[in-house]
Amino acid sequence: MKKSYVLLSLFFLIIVGRLFYINVIEGKSYSDLLDKKINNYVYGTSAPRGRILDCNGVVLVDNIGVKTLFYNKINGISIDEEINVAYQIANIINIEINENSLKRFWLLKNNNGVDLITDEEYELYEKRKLSNSDLKNMKLTRITEEMLNDLNGLDREAATIYELMNKGYSYEKKIIYKNISDEEYSKIIESNIKGISTELTWERVYNYGDTLKDIFGSIGSIPEEKKNEYLKKGYELNDIVGLSYLELEYEDYLQGKKDLYRVNKNNTLTLVEEGKRGNDLVLSIDIEVQLELEKLIKENIIKAKKYKNTNYFSEAYSIVGNPNTGEIIAMSGQKLISDINDAKFKSINTNLINTSYTVGSVVKMGTISAGYKYNVIDIGTTVIDSCVKLYQVPIKCSYKSLGKVNDLTAISKSSNYYQFKIALGLTGINYKYNMKLNTTINDFEKLRSMYREYGLSTITGIDLPNETIGIIGGLTSSDLLLNLSIGQYDTYTPIELFQYVNTIASSGIKRSPQLMKKIMNEDLLLKENSYNILSQVNLENKYLERIKEGMHLATTSGTARGYIKSDYNPAGKTGTSETFIDTNNDGIMDTKTTSIAFVGFAPYDKPKYSVVVLAPNIYEEKDYEYSKVYITRYISKGITNFLFENR
Repeated sequence: MKKSYVLLSLFFLIIVGRLFYINVIEGKSYSDLLDKKINNYVYGTSAPRGRILDCNGVVLVDNIGVKTLFYNKINGISIDEEINVAYQIANIINIEINENSLKRFWLLKNNNGVDLITDEEYELYEKRKLSNSDLKNMKLTRITEEMLNDLNGLDREAATIYELMNKGYSYEKKIIYKNISDEEYSKIIESNIKGISTELTWERVYNYGDTLKDIFGSIGSIPEEKKNEYLKKGYELNDIVGLSYLELEYEDYLQGKKDLYRVNKNNTLTLVEEGKRGNDLVLSIDIEVQLELEKLIKENIIKAKKYKNTNYFSEAYSIVGNPNTGEIIAMSGQKLISDINDAKFKSINTNLINTSYTVGSVVKMGTISAGYKYNVIDIGTTVIDSCVKLYQVPIKCSYKSLGKVNDLTAISKSSNYYQFKIALGLTGINYKYNMKLNTTINDFEKLRSMYREYGLSTITGIDLPNETIGIIGGLTSSDLLLNLSIGQYDTYTPIELFQYVNTIASSGIKRSPQLMKKIMNEDLLLKENSYNILSQVNLENKYLERIKEGMHLATTSGTARGYIKSDYNPAGKTGTSETFIDTNNDGIMDTKTTSIAFVGFAPYDKPKYSVVVLAPNIYEEKDYEYSKVYITRYISKGITNFLFENR
């Protein structure tokens, strides 16, 4: 009896415990499930995306609310009822007429154009020799302008509205009209038109016009190929998402949370949960520096175009940043698209990460590094600057005779011969005048692997989609090996040069360039740039410091003198390269031009800022007349002066 009592008590305890668990512990989830079974919920059309700010909190990209007219198709609504809705709206708003919609609307108002098809054609249709599509196209082609003249102004507006009402998926809300006036809004509410609603939608507003607009990226409807991916994440097919660059890269953070409504029995909506703006993306960009950089590039393109032989010059690029973190402070590519008297420019910032150029001698620090790594040279190795002559290869020299040079002055004076000797040494063969040299891909790889350690010919990892690397030459020859050693073979993107100079400045520490500084939800920090170290250049520190010393010498007494003010204790390297362009779009590179570049940082012993400047096809080599255009020096000096004097 006692045992039965215990079992009965235990049974009741289990029942009570289970009821407690269901009602208290899991009560909300059961309640939510039941609520969803009984009620129907819908989301609002859009939510404001997170803002994009500069490093000082200045808002670069914001949202603006737009009063928008929507149509939501009602189950069972007839074509005639929808046409009536279109006319009701047309009586209230003035909409731009879409001429392409008129013929289709004419068919709806004229018995679907049955009289436009002959009896013989209907017989062919019944015999399946003509399809529905064939009949429809025949009807459309047979509607004349005279027939369309039967449509008055109101008919034409209704036709356009009807087309918009039936565009896309049937279950989607269709945007009919944006920027409704207060008067139009009141009339639409009073008219209580079937399926018509007005909501506040959100659009991007760019507070600094086109500045960095292409880097911010675009937003729009979910691409067809990404439909399933977004549905798995909980998106709806009519959601607006980031399509490119920063908007795409940080979509998961920038996407806002839409209003949630309960659909009532009378088809009205009750707000259940208010939406929220997306998280704010704070960039490393300093908008004041950005605007100054853009101004400098534009001014100096115009100045350069006044020199002779600059017919094929139209664009220049620059990136400035913090070499200790990889943060980008400003980045700009500008292209002149008019005569210099009009001075109209187009921003081509995305070229910084996906277009490559021949950059010349700025790669020489990488070549010197390969010389150290493979014991071809050491600190203080000296040669008499001369020329190299290989069998069936034109003689190759420095731009002038430089006398005695070592590893420092080879950088500061930009000796080609010194780099040629390193490249030849990498083959393991002693150089002799006019010798035959059979190079291998391994000889090229020794140089390229060293370049990659610094960031050349490799993806940098910048936080932007669609980054590409430059062109890596596929041919091998003794001539091309020498060219590679002085930056005259492979091509590199400006962002690769930025990572390269940052790696040198930070004594061999390679980091990804970054635009994101942090992501904030109001005052809550969600994510912060961790400045991850990608790798360390495999060279002893004494060699890395020696390379920086050579660059310091270049900016104080060498070819880069004056590119950064000496007061800032700079380091840098210039580059000049021969390039060829196709001037008549026939696929043949027919004109020889010169491109120039500069990479640098300051102070050289405790780097604070780094800079890259590139000016492709700066002048045409014509009749041995050369233009002395110092655009890279003017831009570099101008922006570093601004940084050190104002930051």
